[in-house]
Amino acid sequence: MRRGLGRGWSVGVVLLGVLSALTVFVLTIAPVISEQVAQITANAPGWLDDIQTNSRVQSLDEQYDIISRIRDYIEKGDYGQQVFGGVLGVGMAVLSALTNTIIVLVLMIYFLASLPTIKRAAYRLAPASRRSRVSELGDRIIVATGSYVAGAFVVAVFAGVNTLIFTLVIGLGDYAFALAFVVGLLSLIPVVGAVVSAVIITALGLTISPTVALICLVYYLAYQQLEAYVIYPRIMTRSVDVPGSVTVVSALAGGALLGIIGALLAVPVAAAILMLTREVFVRRQDAR
Repeated sequence: MRRGLGRGWSVGVVLLGVLSALTVFVLTIAPVISEQVAQITANAPGWLDDIQTNSRVQSLDEQYDIISRIRDYIEKGDYGQQVFGGVLGVGMAVLSALTNTIIVLVLMIYFLASLPTIKRAAYRLAPASRRSRVSELGDRIIVATGSYVAGAFVVAVFAGVNTLIFTLVIGLGDYAFALAFVVGLLSLIPVVGAVVSAVIITALGLTISPTVALICLVYYLAYQQLEAYVIYPRIMTRSVDVPGSVTVVSALAGGALLGIIGALLAVPVAAAILMLTREVFVRRQDAR
């Protein structure tokens, strides 16, 4: 719209871009990821045999019977059923994914096209004397939320590309795209996502050698600190104008209170609260 297009044409252009990106992903990247995930699942039992040759693993297995439990979990089919729900579960998962995609696209079109009307209806609930101020603050909160989503996407892309390069270098190239995709998704979860990524990559590194696993662990622990305290706060500071310390604390608090959903919503909520505090409470205090 800033380029001079009407809202209807602008929504059409955005929708075309989203559909084009989804089409490219489904036709080019998704089959590779699916193939690599299937390869990981098929190779998992054999990896257990290889891991057993390590003396340290044998010692732990003798004490806690770890290998046999994992082997039973995989070979009995529980792993595949719990992850995919069997053959019927796969079909239902695909159907659910398609349905959810259609719902998201429909809602996206609706909100993009009707957002001004929705905002005007919501702002009319405020008293007339304060309606302009409420409208201004509401618009700023909406912009901050959109900026947060864009910032989170940048963090996810950075993590995915970083993982793709690292796995190709370290010897996990057969699963590089699948791991990059998973790590990118997990990076959408502040702080917590990097920990889960480190566990996954380290476990797969152990299938090559304990040395590779140790390298993966050290690398991702270092990357976790870099992402949590440098990359994520700096991007969010520019995107939503929230200090880095508030970003980290809010993400940790949200994750502790509401789990993954809380961690995802923590930063935009913190941005909204911080903005309202600055613009309403602090101004009232200064006026006294």
